[in-house]
Amino acid sequence: MTYDWCRWQEAAETALYGEEGFYRRPEGPAGHFRTSVHASPLFATAVARLLAGTARELGADSVDLVDVGAGRGELLTGVLAALRDEALVPGLTVRACAVEIAPRPPGLDPAVEWRAELPRGVRGLLFANEWLDNVPTDVAEADADGVPRYVLVRGADGAERLGDPVTGADARWLNRWWPLSRPGDRAEIGRPRDEAWARAVASLAGGTAVAVDYAHVRASRPPFGTLTGFREGREVPPVPDGSCDLTSHVALDACAAAAEGTAELLDQRTALRELGISGERPPLAQASADPAGYVRALASAGQAAELTARGGLGDFGWLRHRVPEREEGYCPA
Repeated sequence: MTYDWCRWQEAAETALYGEEGFYRRPEGPAGHFRTSVHASPLFATAVARLLAGTARELGADSVDLVDVGAGRGELLTGVLAALRDEALVPGLTVRACAVEIAPRPPGLDPAVEWRAELPRGVRGLLFANEWLDNVPTDVAEADADGVPRYVLVRGADGAERLGDPVTGADARWLNRWWPLSRPGDRAEIGRPRDEAWARAVASLAGGTAVAVDYAHVRASRPPFGTLTGFREGREVPPVPDGSCDLTSHVALDACAAAAEGTAELLDQRTALRELGISGERPPLAQASADPAGYVRALASAGQAAELTARGGLGDFGWLRHRVPEREEGYCPA
């Protein structure tokens, strides 16, 4: 780890992805926080239905499924199981690929390809659940004169001070997407996330790319940013020493504008309901006609309610990017 003063993007890159970084720990993200993937297998079922719908739109009996920021392969494992259980598209062949810097976990289905970089020529569905919030960004703060300056951080303890004025492409991004004028206002400069998402969408030869994350849009940016840390299920001060996750909400509207294709922004509540995950309780009459089925349906409704809850997971942003089919074929190299 580096403990000298530096900008937040450099500090977070080392703290999260360096040789001793947080995301290289053996316990994986699930050891520290609970995402929609871990909350319920219904989330994987929804992604499986989205994949099936993408296959139908492409008119294909063979599609790619790419999970970006795959953790330990939990989502891919769940989607493949859901495809088998629900028989959504009989005879559909799925080439599953996990994109993750951590080593391949033991016991993962051998059919899942494990790689550190995006494949090219993906024809199908690219899914990125809580990936963009961990793409490191610089932080800017308006000084006493209202001039946006880079925030410098000390890795040993997370102490901060102001550095040079923000210039160039970063200044243009702030002016367009998150203007600062009042002293003390802060922003996470989302340009690296825009670029990361544009690369992800560009990896598609046809199909759909989806990013799911904590998000905000220009009309409702938080005045002081959202940078924070998480460790062992608890929010902690963001110290870039490798001991905790470092995360901040994503300007998904900026990401949407950065990539080619047709983009749509919606919340998770709406997206999951479109995929048949609603959280509605089963009819009470079922309790007497089919007691066991009623109990299962009730449990499923409870899980769906958590995934779609207001003030919780249901408020997550979904960015859906549809890419017209191109001539390029799948090339994993």
